[in-house]
Amino acid sequence: MSTTIDAQAAACALDIARDLRIPGDVAASISDRAAHTLCYGLAGTALLHACLAETEPGSATTAAAHWDATARTLAKAPADGIHTGPGALAASLIIGTGYLPSRDPHQALLPRATAWLSARATALAHHHHHRAARAEATPWAVYDAIKGLTGIGRVLLAAHNRGHRADAEPGLRATLTALTHMILTPVGTRPGWWLPATLHPPTVNIPPSGAATTGLAHGIAGPLALLATAQRAGHTVPGQPDAIHTAAQWLLTWQTPENTWPPHISGNVLDNSSGGTAPVTGRTTAWCYGTPGIGAALASAGHALDLPALNRAATTAMNALAAQPPEDWDTEGTALCHGSAGILQSALRLSCRPLADRAAHITLTSAVTSRPHGFLTGRTGTALALANLSGLLPASPANAWDCLVLLS
Repeated sequence: MSTTIDAQAAACALDIARDLRIPGDVAASISDRAAHTLCYGLAGTALLHACLAETEPGSATTAAAHWDATARTLAKAPADGIHTGPGALAASLIIGTGYLPSRDPHQALLPRATAWLSARATALAHHHHHRAARAEATPWAVYDAIKGLTGIGRVLLAAHNRGHRADAEPGLRATLTALTHMILTPVGTRPGWWLPATLHPPTVNIPPSGAATTGLAHGIAGPLALLATAQRAGHTVPGQPDAIHTAAQWLLTWQTPENTWPPHISGNVLDNSSGGTAPVTGRTTAWCYGTPGIGAALASAGHALDLPALNRAATTAMNALAAQPPEDWDTEGTALCHGSAGILQSALRLSCRPLADRAAHITLTSAVTSRPHGFLTGRTGTALALANLSGLLPASPANAWDCLVLLS
């Protein structure tokens, strides 16, 4: 990556952060319901400012103001995952304070934040086991990276790593146990994360035979990434290595000849094909659904199981994406979730420099003027990816900000 691009990325990240300094302005730009959130609102901007505390004067104070505003706007938001509800503030605090001095007063809030997430994970794990006992499929909102166990479990792993073991352990163990059970317990002849069409969100176009989703945000790549990351950190439950192997091999089975993945595999295709021939409809090049997220999950699994073939598959897929003209990418804007910043951060983590270069150029073209402001879908996450690229962020936190999107 050239010095010129690094300097441009640093300047762009700081311009965005400075434009997002005032909590009231951030809150006013989105709905009251979304103001507190990590994905769209103040919990996300608080994280951005906390991450910049070592390099941008006043950022720690600004982060505190955004966390305080998050708490005020949280109101009666229902329990959810790590992007909305109390979990959004908890996740932002647990990861963001890793970039702040140990004497920062917000560190004292981490036991309570960790305990809340642990209780939420335990409840979701119980819900999974209750459904499984009745041979019912486990919905996205129970297991995925946005609302479910995968995202919550990754933050609990971070909290455990930071010393909050007693509060994190019950929920983390419940999470690893439930996700391992889901992967190793088929629904009839279909994998344990297959869902009937009626259990998919109404905005998702799913065949009548239902589908098993592949991607990092809502599919099996998310649980795979968490289980592999936890195993590498020494956190395991019975069956976990088998679950990692099962999920990784399933993804390899359904990799296309073009070295990408369909967003989902329908029930009919699962019943009638041995792999690699599923129709491809929807995103294939974004973090949420596509090569960057799935590649990261496979690479983590390869390290966890010491299986170089998985790392090679991830590298091959990322190189294939790098060889595509950017105009052929099915991304949208510069965001982390489904935009170029998600490709950039994934490419940096997987050391795919050609892809990182290309994604950086695209991201820098429109990052400052892009809207909205969110961590997942807007400028906040874009600024963090650019700050990471430029070296603005310290390398010291063991649980970097992108663990929230399962890239570390």
